[in-house]
Amino acid sequence: MVNDDPTTLIEGPKLGRKLPDFLTIDEINSIIGAIDLSKPEGERNKAMLETLYSSGLRVSELIGLKKSNLHPEIGLLRITGKGNKERLVPIGSVALKQISIYESAIRTHINIKPGNEDILFLNRRGAKLSREMVFMIIKDLAIAAGIKKNISPHTFRHSFATHLVEGGADLRAVQEMLGHESITTTEIYTHLDREYLRSAIMQFHPRK
Repeated sequence: MVNDDPTTLIEGPKLGRKLPDFLTIDEINSIIGAIDLSKPEGERNKAMLETLYSSGLRVSELIGLKKSNLHPEIGLLRITGKGNKERLVPIGSVALKQISIYESAIRTHINIKPGNEDILFLNRRGAKLSREMVFMIIKDLAIAAGIKKNISPHTFRHSFATHLVEGGADLRAVQEMLGHESITTTEIYTHLDREYLRSAIMQFHPRK
């Protein structure tokens, strides 16, 4: 028996916060450029990836995206996120143009299964895509583009947020677009790429 606690001065383990993998703009262009547009699903896949990067959606939000929640006239999507919380998310002109191509050239010719009429992105059987299918599409495209990083649909969401923050976007605005309940979740995107850090140190450190 001892009177003192021998662990008093020992620090407990801290949970690390791993920086998410993200893609450069060139890498995103390479992945989108690897899509085979000669196949019907190519136009759909391009529209999906442009939407993921343009709006920072979760994969569940992408596959559940409804035509009726797309508002191209004002450049917004109405998204139902975690906990059935709705938010309005901007979508860019490049993504909107690709969605329009997909709808007019591909989707209009699909025999849609009952109950899926309002779902934007459909598989060849006219039903909603699965999360696994989107994962596989992106994995295969990353391999085709020669990118070695561990890529998933979430990587596009991380890239969307990273590029906004690095470009000077307000963190509160990014939080709203991502649908984060807490700003501390969004703060992970304040990381800067190593080259920027290196150039800042070389410029300002007295021992450069």
